[in-house]
Amino acid sequence: MPVSHHNASRENSRSNLNDASENSSVNIINNNSINSNVISEGMASCSGTSAALVYKLCSHVTGLSSTEAVTPSYQLALRTLSCTSFSAVENDEFEVREKIKKILVKEKREKDAVKFAELHRKLQGSVVLKNRWAVLCFLLNLSGSKNKYHAKNGPFGLGFTKFTTSTPLQNVDFSESTKSQQPRSIFSSKSVSSIPGSEKTEHASLPKTYQLAQSDGSVDRADPGQCILSDSGNICSQTSSSRVARMAALFSGKDKTEGTIVSVKKKVAVQEHKGSTNLGLPIVPEGVLLREILFAFQGIEGKFIKMQPVKDRFHIDSKAGVSRPVQCQILRLAELGWMYHKVHKFCESQDLDKSLGLVGQSFVASLKEELSEYYRLLAVLESQLQHNVSTEEPYANTQSGSLTLRQLMVWTLDPFVRMKQLAALVDACRSQRGGALASTLYSYLHHADPSIRGLVKYILSVVVQPIYRMLSHWIFSGELEDVYHEFFVAVNPSVPNISLWHEKYSLRKTMVPSFLTMSQAKKVLSTGKAINFLRMVCHDHTSVRPHDEHSERSDAATVESLFNQNQDSDFQRLLEAIYKETSRHVLKSLFTQYKFIDHLLAMRRYLLLGQGDFIRHLMDLLEEELPKSANMVYLHNLSGILESAIRATNAQFDSPNILQRLDVRLLEASVGDTGWDVFSLDYHVDGPIGTVFTPHCINAYLRLFNTLWRSKRMEYILSGMWQTQMTYSRLLRTLPGVTPILHHCHFILSEMVHFVQQVQYYVAFEVMECSWAELQQKVMCAEDLDQVIAAHEEFLDSIMTRSLLDEESKDVLTQLRAIYDLIIRYQNIQTKFWQQALSEIEARKALEIRINAKTEKGKWGITEAELEVEKQRQLEFDKKVIPMTKAQLRVLANSYQDMVQKFLLMIADHSDPNLRFLSFRLDFNEHYKSRNSRLQTSLTYQHRRRSLLQASIS
Repeated sequence: MPVSHHNASRENSRSNLNDASENSSVNIINNNSINSNVISEGMASCSGTSAALVYKLCSHVTGLSSTEAVTPSYQLALRTLSCTSFSAVENDEFEVREKIKKILVKEKREKDAVKFAELHRKLQGSVVLKNRWAVLCFLLNLSGSKNKYHAKNGPFGLGFTKFTTSTPLQNVDFSESTKSQQPRSIFSSKSVSSIPGSEKTEHASLPKTYQLAQSDGSVDRADPGQCILSDSGNICSQTSSSRVARMAALFSGKDKTEGTIVSVKKKVAVQEHKGSTNLGLPIVPEGVLLREILFAFQGIEGKFIKMQPVKDRFHIDSKAGVSRPVQCQILRLAELGWMYHKVHKFCESQDLDKSLGLVGQSFVASLKEELSEYYRLLAVLESQLQHNVSTEEPYANTQSGSLTLRQLMVWTLDPFVRMKQLAALVDACRSQRGGALASTLYSYLHHADPSIRGLVKYILSVVVQPIYRMLSHWIFSGELEDVYHEFFVAVNPSVPNISLWHEKYSLRKTMVPSFLTMSQAKKVLSTGKAINFLRMVCHDHTSVRPHDEHSERSDAATVESLFNQNQDSDFQRLLEAIYKETSRHVLKSLFTQYKFIDHLLAMRRYLLLGQGDFIRHLMDLLEEELPKSANMVYLHNLSGILESAIRATNAQFDSPNILQRLDVRLLEASVGDTGWDVFSLDYHVDGPIGTVFTPHCINAYLRLFNTLWRSKRMEYILSGMWQTQMTYSRLLRTLPGVTPILHHCHFILSEMVHFVQQVQYYVAFEVMECSWAELQQKVMCAEDLDQVIAAHEEFLDSIMTRSLLDEESKDVLTQLRAIYDLIIRYQNIQTKFWQQALSEIEARKALEIRINAKTEKGKWGITEAELEVEKQRQLEFDKKVIPMTKAQLRVLANSYQDMVQKFLLMIADHSDPNLRFLSFRLDFNEHYKSRNSRLQTSLTYQHRRRSLLQASIS
């Protein structure tokens, strides 16, 4: 009923609009007894209408001014516009243009061809005329009566198939969704009800020859789909034979066309009979086929159109009498039902999935909405089918408003394309979820067809809505509402708040929609994470929503702003505003309330030995405690020594909060370790600063402290040995044979002092100070907490790499520690020699004192027994202690030389250029280079190049 009412109202409106203009002129023109006065009156009465414009165009093209001369061309133009010949010519403006040029060239009108090309080029630049192809076809048909092309193709030449196939669909208002910025659906019932030919058509305005042919009973059967446009714009069904007969009658000027119609009809019947698949089977009426096709549109089998479950396709029963061309049409139409069945089956299967998720449910909802429009189309087609021929009378007259196969083909062109796209989306998104599903849909948004692009855009806008809601909750309140794990931000509830920033929240890279960049995804993660960090770790519940013009407009941002992004999109401005505001608030709280910079300086001063007076005094106080075995060193004793060192140095002026965090730690001891090997300073961190000083960072600080402490101890040992040498050198010169040992000891000590000083200079200045300066600059310029953490970790990685604590420098560090062990061994040799030499001096002085005392008493100063003991002791010192010390020093010196040379070779081939420069400073006078020819080779450019090549190959 709604369709009929709509058709009736539409027919009334059309008749009211065209009654005074179109029909008056058409009826006058179609009368064969027209005279010039009638034409003139008709033109005057319809001036400004399309008929008047056609008349003017015919007069201008033919160059005739009299009405009698223009009337034949005018009648031909109206018949051309009123009828359609289903030719194979495509809607190709270029092809028609080339045909016109070829005709002009064949007629030896080259100048006209050039002029036509120039006029066509100007026509292409016009924005007023849209259907240039139709204009060119019209001009070509008007000129058909004067050339051979007309004789070949008939008075209608190319035909105007596109008028009938495109006009009913191009002028349809498919839905009212444009108001809500949704894609226009072509499955609307209104669209089909407004198609010309969906209602009964009047023939009062047809020419008399048409009326005569229409009234003839021998041509009452309509060929399916052979539709033409009447003067009122409606579609009229005609048989191929009646059309040929009527064309012949028109151009022959005769009204009686029965003989022609009968002969042509016989030929057509023979051709249709030859095209049948089985000559022995009765022909299936078109109405039955239409009913079967409507069943197939719903994925339902019929009597003649069956479904093959194995091959998953429709096929026509072999027992049905259907011609092959009709079979092709039917199977083409049945493909629409096959695609509908696929989409419908997918929606039903997804409804049963309890873990589908909000994004998947939105996708299914959008598909169902599209299918509902498809159902409206089926309802309208069903209502149109009641005007079709009866199945009991297969050759009954088909009314002009009835449904035909050819009309069905035309009306389902756009629905076919739309359903095909839906089926393609179903295949692509079958196993996708969440953000991955949105990414798959987004990949179809760049289609060249605007209608397909609009469909995908609409579906994507529905699918992205759950993601947009989750994203909004996350960046504004830090709440993650993701029950089905569809959002690209993941949370681990078991992680404590102290590790919130690093471990609790993370990115699901597979769920990041492709319309969001990885930089935007990281900013989204950082924004919500910062809000939770302020609430759960800093206990700051201040609102961080920005209050600027961008944020005020952000509430009105639509879902489409997510996947229709540019540099100045609403979503981009919103994300930047909230990201900067939350990051600024986090950094302000970290720097002002929790004194992050002060704690960073404390790490530099104490764990990286930046506070020189404190470290020196602490080492002095620990000199008696740390030489003990590691098992004999107690933590409470070391804590007391630390407190003493703090009170005695400038460290006492630091903040109490910092000094309370400073503590002593004993590392895990190995067999043979002393207190020097297990002692370490520690710094306790908690709260927000623990986000930057993670356990991994604290472990790196402890490793650096151990390395720097060992190097500092070597400096401390060598400094004490130099003081001892300066003190005992004059005293020991009285002993014969000691001077060479003193000279050798002084020589070895100078080499060791030079080596340790250069290594310490390298670590303290080139490693620590340079990296520290870079860290300070990056921290002060950081825009969010992630940048602060990254800068701090980069600082630690840099100093650990350049301090030989990475995997690449493991062998170099082992060699350096071996050199440090030689320094300790040298300390033991020298200390032992000092003790033996001092004991010998004291024994000799004691003997001299006893001799002097006895001599003063008048006694013998020494007896032979005492003299023998004295000689034996001196002989043992001269023959055993001095040679043994010389041998130990000689072996030590050789070992030290070899180890230093090996160390120089290793750092000369290192990838770090700073370490290679260290080798130059360690051997500035080429002392080691002259002793080892390999050093001369390793420092050359060719050797370095070969080393790099070998490293790259390996």
